[in-house]
Amino acid sequence: MKAISVSLLVAAGLLSAGVAQAADESALAKQKGCLACHAPDKKVVGPAYGWIAKKYTAADTAKLAEKVQKGGGGVWAKQLGAAIPMPANNVTPDEAKRLVTWLLSLPKLDYPK
Repeated sequence: MKAISVSLLVAAGLLSAGVAQAADESALAKQKGCLACHAPDKKVVGPAYGWIAKKYTAADTAKLAEKVQKGGGGVWAKQLGAAIPMPANNVTPDEAKRLVTWLLSLPKLDYPK
């Protein structure tokens, strides 16, 4: 019985740590201006985070982190109806990786038809 209680406490701690980290990354996205062009579930200027999370996997983290830092464009032009490139962002490599890891952990959404 004691082992079950300890296991439940550890699991609760890990879950709360994950929620706290997600809140930190969401705050970082806001601080760095990401939310000016992106939203979790709808197009703003750029694609919804949920669409990006569905299109890419953790294996794409380095490539996406580089795009966050250096900017990029053209990937979503057909879906969004415009080729507005994402500008370079003032983030460190670690911040870019944290943002991408957080983004990829968000609910995956189908692009609306």
